[in-house]
Order: sequence, then C-alpha cells, then structure tokens
Amino acid sequence: MYKNDEKWIFGYGSLIWKPGFSYVEQRKGYIRGWSRRFYQGSTDHRGVPGSPGRVATLLNDPQAICWGIAYRIEEKNLDSIFSYLDYREKGGFSRYLLDFHESDDCEVSCRVYVYVADPDNPEYLGPAGDTEIARQIHRSTGPSGPNIEYLMRLSEKLRSIGVMDEHVFELERQVRMLDDA
Repeated sequence: MYKNDEKWIFGYGSLIWKPGFSYVEQRKGYIRGWSRRFYQGSTDHRGVPGSPGRVATLLNDPQAICWGIAYRIEEKNLDSIFSYLDYREKGGFSRYLLDFHESDDCEVSCRVYVYVADPDNPEYLGPAGDTEIARQIHRSTGPSGPNIEYLMRLSEKLRSIGVMDEHVFELERQVRMLDDA
C-alpha cells in the first residue's frame, strides 16, 4: 500500500539499470500518456559535442503507456538525490510529477518524479528513422561509455522485468546487425 507522503522517482532509461542513488524499494509500473523514444542527444554521457549519442526521453503521447521502475526514497535523502539527478540529467531534462500505475487497472498507485527532456531543449535531436538512430548509437561514445552499452543494458533490463518496447528492441536489432556487418 502506498502512502501519500512517500517520495518516488520513476526510471524509464538509464535509471532502470543504473539508478545511482539509494532507495528503500522498487516497483515495476507505468505512466500514462508518454512513450519512450531515443530522441534526446547526449554530449555529456554517451556522446561528445559535435558527435552526440542518443538516449531515451519521453514523448507526450496521449494513447501510450511507458513501463519502468519506480524507486521509493527516504524523505531525508530527497534533496541530495535531486541534486545528484539534476546534475546527471543536466543535458536538457526537466523534472515532472506524474501518476504511477503499478498494475494494468486504472487506479493511480502514487505520484512519481520523472525526468523528461522536452523538445525545446538544446540537446534534443528529435525523431529520425530507426536505421539512422541505430547508426548514431552504434558510432557514439562519451565519458560514460559507448552509446551501445546504454541501449543494450536498457533492452536487457526491460526484458528482465517483462516489458516489451518495440522502439527500443528495434533499435537493438538494428545495432546488432551493424555489429555483424
């Protein structure tokens, strides 16, 4: 059972496989009205200026749901975790407070903080064909490592929690084909 005063952070990209902060518990669930897309540029983690990588952000999509992991954090750690995440997500991400659903019913389980890269931020790359995005991911690397690692770890984690994401898995398939070429 969720309590109104609990603090939760929702991960849909790298936070799924590398939260980087302490938490009390984690739960699989989703947010409505958003779809996960590799439309955000990364020049500080998975690419460099002039050769950005691509990382996940959320696209406002009224019919969609985005599955991920919600982390409950202790109130006393909230400021330090926000400081950490604000720095980690400094490349154009803003923090939102959204409804989280733990199961397939329409009940709201709790509210979660979510970092979203809005289309008007300077790092936003926007839509492109899957092949183009896959090529960019395949060739990009940055201070946090190869962009391929980000995509593969996200794909692995989504599978391990039983989430199907056509966009992510198609990018993974295309990147693997580039590796085999």
